[in-house]
Amino acid sequence: MKIYTKTGDKGTTSLVYGTRISKHDIRVDAYGTCDEANSMIGLALSYLLDIENDEVNQIKENFHKIQTMLFHVGAELSTPPEKEVAWKVTEKDVLELEKMIDQWEGKIPPLNKFILPGGHPAGAALHTARTVVRRAERLAVAVELQNKSVLPYLNRLSDLLFVAARYVNHILGYEEMQLHD
Repeated sequence: MKIYTKTGDKGTTSLVYGTRISKHDIRVDAYGTCDEANSMIGLALSYLLDIENDEVNQIKENFHKIQTMLFHVGAELSTPPEKEVAWKVTEKDVLELEKMIDQWEGKIPPLNKFILPGGHPAGAALHTARTVVRRAERLAVAVELQNKSVLPYLNRLSDLLFVAARYVNHILGYEEMQLHD
C-alpha cells in the first residue's frame, strides 16, 4: 500500500466512514492537534529511552497507554457526528488519569509559585505536549461529539502532562525555574 493517495491534493480529507470535508474544518484541526500532542509525547519519551529505573519505566508504560488513548480520541474527533466509533474514551479512562495525577503529585514538592516550562528535555517536551493538548481541547469544544468523555479526558490529560513534566524533572534532579522576581 502506498503512503500517498493524492485524494487530499485539492484540500479535502476523509473522516472515519469516508465522508470528505475541507482540511480547514475544525474537526480536522482538532484531531490533527491530538496527533501533534501524541507526537510530542513520543518525543518526550524518546529522551527517556536510555534511563532505566522503576519510576521512569512506569512513566514510559503509562504514557504508552496514554498515546494509544489519544489516538482513539483523535478517531472520535474524526468521526462524523451521526456515526460512532467502536472504541471510546470512557469516564473510567478519565479517572485513571486522575489517579496518576494524584500519585505523581504526591511525590513532588508542592507549588508555591508559577514555574517556567523547561528542565530535562523530557520534562520540557511534556510541558510542550501539555500546551498542545490544551489547544486540542479548545478545538474539540467546537466539534459535535457523541461521547461526552472526550473533553474531560483532554482536560485531565493536560493536567497530567503538567504534573508528569514536574515529576520527570524531580526524579531526574532538574530544578524547576520559577518566574523571575
